[in-house]
Amino acid sequence: MKQLWVEQYRPKTIDDYVWRDADQRAQVEQWINEKSIPHILLSGSPGVGKTTLAKILINEIGVEKYDVLEANGSKEGRKIEWIDKLINFCQTVPFGPFKVVLIDEADYLNPNSVQPALRNLMEQYSDSVRFVLTCNYPNKLIPAIHSRSQGFHVEKVDHTEFTARCATILVSEGVEFELDTLDTYVTAAYPDLRKCINNLQMSSVNGRLTDPKETSTNTMDYRIKMVELFKEGRLAEGRKLACANVRPDEMEEMFRWMYDNLHLWAKTPEGQDQAILKIRDGIANHALIADVEINLAATLVELTTIEE
Repeated sequence: MKQLWVEQYRPKTIDDYVWRDADQRAQVEQWINEKSIPHILLSGSPGVGKTTLAKILINEIGVEKYDVLEANGSKEGRKIEWIDKLINFCQTVPFGPFKVVLIDEADYLNPNSVQPALRNLMEQYSDSVRFVLTCNYPNKLIPAIHSRSQGFHVEKVDHTEFTARCATILVSEGVEFELDTLDTYVTAAYPDLRKCINNLQMSSVNGRLTDPKETSTNTMDYRIKMVELFKEGRLAEGRKLACANVRPDEMEEMFRWMYDNLHLWAKTPEGQDQAILKIRDGIANHALIADVEINLAATLVELTTIEE
Protein backbone atom coordinates (compact mmCIF):
# COMPACT_ATOMS: atom_id res chain seq x y z
CA MET A 1 0.00 0.00 0.00
CA LYS A 2 2.05 2.91 -1.30
CA GLN A 3 -0.55 5.64 -0.96
CA LEU A 4 -4.07 5.93 0.40
CA TRP A 5 -6.52 6.01 -2.50
CA VAL A 6 -8.72 8.48 -0.65
CA GLU A 7 -5.85 10.99 -0.82
CA GLN A 8 -4.57 9.98 -4.23
CA TYR A 9 -7.99 10.51 -5.83
CA ARG A 10 -9.11 13.47 -3.74
CA PRO A 11 -10.36 16.21 -6.13
CA LYS A 12 -7.87 19.06 -6.47
CA THR A 13 -9.91 21.59 -8.50
CA ILE A 14 -13.55 22.63 -8.82
CA ASP A 15 -13.69 20.79 -12.17
CA ASP A 16 -12.73 17.52 -10.44
CA TYR A 17 -15.28 18.00 -7.67
CA VAL A 18 -18.68 16.31 -8.08
CA TRP A 19 -21.33 19.02 -7.75
CA ARG A 20 -24.95 18.30 -6.86
CA ASP A 21 -26.09 21.91 -7.08
CA ALA A 22 -25.27 24.27 -9.98
CA ASP A 23 -26.00 27.33 -7.82
CA GLN A 24 -23.43 26.21 -5.25
CA ARG A 25 -20.81 25.75 -7.95
CA ALA A 26 -21.58 29.24 -9.24
CA GLN A 27 -21.17 30.64 -5.73
CA VAL A 28 -17.77 28.95 -5.30
CA GLU A 29 -16.64 30.19 -8.72
CA GLN A 30 -17.65 33.71 -7.73
CA TRP A 31 -15.53 33.52 -4.55
CA ILE A 32 -12.59 32.25 -6.61
CA ASN A 33 -12.96 35.02 -9.19
CA GLU A 34 -13.16 37.63 -6.43
CA LYS A 35 -10.22 36.05 -4.55
CA SER A 36 -12.17 36.46 -1.33
CA ILE A 37 -14.51 34.48 0.90
CA PRO A 38 -16.75 35.20 3.90
CA HIS A 39 -16.79 33.04 7.04
CA ILE A 40 -18.22 29.72 5.77
CA LEU A 41 -20.02 26.87 7.54
CA LEU A 42 -19.89 23.68 5.44
CA SER A 43 -22.33 21.01 6.62
CA GLY A 44 -23.25 17.55 5.36
CA SER A 45 -22.99 13.82 6.04
CA PRO A 46 -19.60 12.23 6.80
CA GLY A 47 -17.47 11.55 3.74
CA VAL A 48 -19.42 13.72 1.26
CA GLY A 49 -16.50 16.07 0.55
CA LYS A 50 -16.81 19.03 2.93
CA THR A 51 -13.11 19.24 3.82
CA THR A 52 -12.14 18.53 0.21
CA LEU A 53 -14.28 21.45 -0.96
CA ALA A 54 -12.79 23.72 1.70
CA LYS A 55 -9.24 22.86 0.62
CA ILE A 56 -10.08 23.30 -3.07
CA LEU A 57 -11.52 26.72 -2.32
CA ILE A 58 -8.50 27.81 -0.26
CA ASN A 59 -6.12 26.54 -2.94
CA GLU A 60 -8.01 28.09 -5.88
CA ILE A 61 -8.18 31.47 -4.19
CA GLY A 62 -4.42 31.32 -3.75
CA VAL A 63 -4.11 31.66 0.02
CA GLU A 64 -0.47 31.32 1.11
CA LYS A 65 0.18 28.07 2.99
CA TYR A 66 1.64 30.06 5.88
CA ASP A 67 -1.69 31.89 6.13
CA VAL A 68 -3.69 28.69 6.70
CA LEU A 69 -4.24 27.08 10.10
CA GLU A 70 -5.96 23.68 10.09
CA ALA A 71 -7.49 22.25 13.25
CA ASN A 72 -9.78 19.42 14.31
CA GLY A 73 -12.59 20.47 16.61
CA SER A 74 -13.04 17.01 18.11
CA LYS A 75 -9.38 16.82 19.20
CA GLU A 76 -8.12 20.34 19.78
CA GLY A 77 -11.22 22.42 20.27
CA ARG A 78 -12.78 20.97 23.40
CA LYS A 79 -10.85 23.10 25.90
CA ILE A 80 -10.86 26.88 26.12
CA GLU A 81 -7.02 26.98 26.21
CA TRP A 82 -7.04 26.12 22.51
CA ILE A 83 -8.43 29.59 21.76
CA ASP A 84 -5.06 31.08 22.76
CA LYS A 85 -3.49 29.27 19.79
CA LEU A 86 -6.08 30.83 17.48
CA ILE A 87 -5.53 34.29 18.95
CA ASN A 88 -1.76 34.07 18.33
CA PHE A 89 -2.39 33.04 14.73
CA CYS A 90 -4.99 35.76 14.13
CA GLN A 91 -2.84 38.53 15.59
CA THR A 92 0.09 38.12 13.19
CA VAL A 93 0.09 39.94 9.85
CA PRO A 94 -0.90 37.72 6.87
CA PHE A 95 1.48 37.18 3.94
CA GLY A 96 -1.45 37.66 1.55
CA PRO A 97 -4.77 39.56 1.75
CA PHE A 98 -6.08 37.42 4.62
CA LYS A 99 -5.54 34.28 6.70
CA VAL A 100 -7.82 31.23 6.86
CA VAL A 101 -8.65 29.10 9.89
CA LEU A 102 -10.04 25.74 8.73
CA ILE A 103 -11.75 23.85 11.55
CA ASP A 104 -12.95 20.32 10.80
CA GLU A 105 -15.66 18.74 12.96
CA ALA A 106 -16.58 22.12 14.38
CA ASP A 107 -19.76 20.63 15.84
CA TYR A 108 -17.56 19.08 18.56
CA LEU A 109 -16.33 22.46 19.82
CA ASN A 110 -17.36 23.07 23.41
CA PRO A 111 -20.63 25.07 23.19
CA ASN A 112 -20.23 26.59 26.65
CA SER A 113 -16.73 28.02 26.29
CA VAL A 114 -14.95 27.51 22.95
CA GLN A 115 -17.85 28.38 20.65
CA PRO A 116 -18.64 31.72 22.34
CA ALA A 117 -14.93 32.62 22.27
CA LEU A 118 -14.72 31.62 18.60
CA ARG A 119 -17.68 33.86 17.83
CA ASN A 120 -15.77 36.81 19.25
CA LEU A 121 -12.68 36.00 17.16
CA MET A 122 -14.75 35.76 13.98
CA GLU A 123 -15.98 39.28 14.64
CA GLN A 124 -12.80 40.85 16.02
CA TYR A 125 -10.48 39.68 13.21
CA SER A 126 -12.94 39.76 10.29
CA ASP A 127 -10.71 42.19 8.34
CA SER A 128 -7.73 39.85 8.17
CA VAL A 129 -8.95 36.32 8.99
CA ARG A 130 -11.63 34.07 7.49
CA PHE A 131 -13.01 31.06 9.35
CA VAL A 132 -14.09 27.98 7.39
CA LEU A 133 -15.90 25.42 9.55
CA THR A 134 -17.03 21.92 8.59
CA CYS A 135 -19.57 19.89 10.54
CA ASN A 136 -21.93 16.93 10.33
CA TYR A 137 -24.50 18.38 12.74
CA PRO A 138 -24.92 22.16 12.30
CA ASN A 139 -27.56 22.23 15.05
CA LYS A 140 -24.74 21.64 17.57
CA LEU A 141 -23.23 25.05 16.77
CA ILE A 142 -24.57 28.06 18.64
CA PRO A 143 -26.79 30.56 16.74
CA ALA A 144 -24.13 33.29 17.03
CA ILE A 145 -21.73 31.28 14.84
CA HIS A 146 -24.47 30.59 12.30
CA SER A 147 -25.27 34.30 12.08
CA ARG A 148 -21.60 35.16 11.39
CA SER A 149 -21.14 32.49 8.69
CA GLN A 150 -22.55 31.74 5.28
CA GLY A 151 -24.17 28.32 5.45
CA PHE A 152 -23.21 25.88 2.70
CA HIS A 153 -24.80 22.41 2.83
CA VAL A 154 -22.93 19.78 0.80
CA GLU A 155 -25.41 17.29 -0.65
CA LYS A 156 -24.54 13.62 -0.87
CA VAL A 157 -23.64 12.21 -4.29
CA ASP A 158 -26.46 10.10 -5.71
CA HIS A 159 -26.04 6.33 -5.64
CA THR A 160 -25.20 6.00 -9.35
CA GLU A 161 -22.49 8.68 -9.32
CA PHE A 162 -21.13 7.25 -6.08
CA THR A 163 -20.80 3.80 -7.68
CA ALA A 164 -19.27 5.28 -10.85
CA ARG A 165 -16.61 7.13 -8.83
CA CYS A 166 -15.65 3.92 -7.01
CA ALA A 167 -15.57 1.92 -10.25
CA THR A 168 -13.35 4.56 -11.88
CA ILE A 169 -10.82 4.28 -9.05
CA LEU A 170 -10.75 0.47 -9.27
CA VAL A 171 -10.23 0.61 -13.05
CA SER A 172 -7.46 3.20 -12.62
CA GLU A 173 -5.74 0.91 -10.14
CA GLY A 174 -6.10 -2.11 -12.44
CA VAL A 175 -8.36 -3.95 -9.99
CA GLU A 176 -10.81 -6.50 -11.43
CA PHE A 177 -14.26 -6.60 -9.86
CA GLU A 178 -17.78 -7.93 -10.24
CA LEU A 179 -20.50 -5.28 -10.34
CA ASP A 180 -22.56 -7.08 -7.70
CA THR A 181 -19.55 -7.23 -5.38
CA LEU A 182 -18.87 -3.53 -5.88
CA ASP A 183 -22.54 -2.81 -5.15
CA THR A 184 -22.19 -4.58 -1.79
CA TYR A 185 -19.27 -2.35 -0.80
CA VAL A 186 -21.09 0.75 -2.03
CA THR A 187 -24.31 -0.05 -0.18
CA ALA A 188 -22.42 -0.78 3.04
CA ALA A 189 -20.72 2.64 3.09
CA TYR A 190 -23.09 4.97 1.20
CA PRO A 191 -23.14 7.99 1.39
CA ASP A 192 -19.66 8.03 2.98
CA LEU A 193 -17.42 7.99 -0.11
CA ARG A 194 -14.24 8.23 1.94
CA LYS A 195 -15.11 5.11 3.92
CA CYS A 196 -16.08 3.21 0.77
CA ILE A 197 -12.80 4.02 -0.98
CA ASN A 198 -10.84 2.91 2.08
CA ASN A 199 -12.81 -0.36 2.21
CA LEU A 200 -12.17 -0.98 -1.48
CA GLN A 201 -8.44 -0.43 -1.09
CA MET A 202 -8.19 -2.78 1.89
CA SER A 203 -10.24 -5.42 0.06
CA SER A 204 -8.30 -5.29 -3.22
CA VAL A 205 -5.86 -8.19 -3.17
CA ASN A 206 -3.62 -9.25 -6.06
CA GLY A 207 -5.45 -7.05 -8.54
CA ARG A 208 -8.94 -8.28 -7.59
CA LEU A 209 -11.72 -6.95 -5.37
CA THR A 210 -12.35 -9.62 -2.75
CA ASP A 211 -15.84 -11.08 -2.51
CA PRO A 212 -17.16 -10.57 1.07
CA LYS A 213 -17.97 -14.29 1.19
CA GLU A 214 -14.25 -15.06 1.00
CA THR A 215 -13.21 -12.74 3.81
CA SER A 216 -13.38 -13.26 7.56
CA THR A 217 -15.93 -11.11 9.36
CA ASN A 218 -13.23 -10.13 11.84
CA THR A 219 -11.18 -8.38 9.15
CA MET A 220 -14.02 -6.58 7.37
CA ASP A 221 -16.52 -3.83 8.14
CA TYR A 222 -19.55 -5.67 9.51
CA ARG A 223 -21.86 -3.66 7.26
CA ILE A 224 -20.31 -5.24 4.17
CA LYS A 225 -21.08 -8.72 5.47
CA MET A 226 -24.51 -7.56 6.62
CA VAL A 227 -25.41 -6.20 3.17
CA GLU A 228 -24.25 -9.45 1.56
CA LEU A 229 -26.47 -11.45 3.91
CA PHE A 230 -29.51 -9.25 3.20
CA LYS A 231 -28.95 -9.52 -0.56
CA GLU A 232 -28.79 -13.31 -0.25
CA GLY A 233 -32.09 -13.37 1.65
CA ARG A 234 -30.43 -14.47 4.90
CA LEU A 235 -32.36 -11.80 6.78
CA ALA A 236 -32.13 -13.18 10.31
CA GLU A 237 -28.34 -13.60 10.04
CA GLY A 238 -27.96 -10.06 8.71
CA ARG A 239 -30.08 -8.65 11.50
CA LYS A 240 -28.14 -10.52 14.20
CA LEU A 241 -24.82 -9.37 12.74
CA ALA A 242 -25.98 -5.73 12.81
CA CYS A 243 -27.29 -5.89 16.36
CA ALA A 244 -24.10 -7.56 17.58
CA ASN A 245 -21.82 -4.88 16.12
CA VAL A 246 -23.59 -1.50 16.26
CA ARG A 247 -22.43 0.53 19.23
CA PRO A 248 -25.05 2.50 21.19
CA ASP A 249 -23.58 5.79 19.98
CA GLU A 250 -23.92 4.59 16.35
CA MET A 251 -27.64 3.80 16.53
CA GLU A 252 -28.85 7.09 15.06
CA GLU A 253 -26.27 6.82 12.28
CA MET A 254 -27.58 3.31 11.56
CA PHE A 255 -31.12 4.60 11.04
CA ARG A 256 -29.77 7.22 8.64
CA TRP A 257 -27.90 4.49 6.75
CA MET A 258 -31.16 2.53 6.42
CA TYR A 259 -32.83 5.61 4.96
CA ASP A 260 -29.96 6.34 2.56
CA ASN A 261 -30.19 2.78 1.19
CA LEU A 262 -33.93 2.31 0.69
CA HIS A 263 -33.28 0.07 -2.34
CA LEU A 264 -31.99 -2.57 0.06
CA TRP A 265 -35.44 -2.91 1.64
CA ALA A 266 -37.70 -2.49 -1.38
CA LYS A 267 -37.42 -2.07 -5.14
CA THR A 268 -40.67 -0.24 -5.90
CA PRO A 269 -41.51 3.36 -4.92
CA GLU A 270 -44.46 2.08 -2.90
CA GLY A 271 -42.29 -0.37 -0.99
CA GLN A 272 -39.67 2.31 -0.31
CA ASP A 273 -42.40 4.59 1.04
CA GLN A 274 -43.30 1.83 3.50
CA ALA A 275 -39.63 1.53 4.44
CA ILE A 276 -39.42 5.25 5.20
CA LEU A 277 -42.40 5.00 7.57
CA LYS A 278 -40.90 2.02 9.38
CA ILE A 279 -37.53 3.79 9.72
CA ARG A 280 -39.36 6.87 11.03
CA ASP A 281 -41.10 4.73 13.65
CA GLY A 282 -37.78 3.19 14.65
CA ILE A 283 -36.20 6.61 15.18
CA ALA A 284 -39.23 7.79 17.18
CA ASN A 285 -39.02 4.72 19.41
CA HIS A 286 -35.26 5.11 19.83
CA ALA A 287 -35.70 7.63 22.65
CA LEU A 288 -38.58 5.71 24.27
CA ILE A 289 -37.33 2.12 24.45
CA ALA A 290 -34.80 1.38 27.19
CA ASP A 291 -32.93 -1.28 25.19
CA VAL A 292 -31.83 0.35 21.91
CA GLU A 293 -30.64 -2.98 20.50
CA ILE A 294 -34.16 -4.40 20.75
CA ASN A 295 -35.52 -1.35 18.97
CA LEU A 296 -32.96 -1.72 16.16
CA ALA A 297 -33.74 -5.43 15.82
CA ALA A 298 -37.47 -4.72 15.66
CA THR A 299 -36.96 -2.07 12.97
CA LEU A 300 -34.87 -4.44 10.83
CA VAL A 301 -37.50 -7.15 11.23
CA GLU A 302 -40.19 -4.77 9.97
CA LEU A 303 -38.03 -3.64 7.05
CA THR A 304 -37.42 -7.21 5.91
CA THR A 305 -41.16 -8.01 5.91
CA ILE A 306 -42.20 -5.29 3.43
CA GLU A 307 -44.51 -6.72 0.79
CA GLU A 308 -44.25 -5.24 -2.71
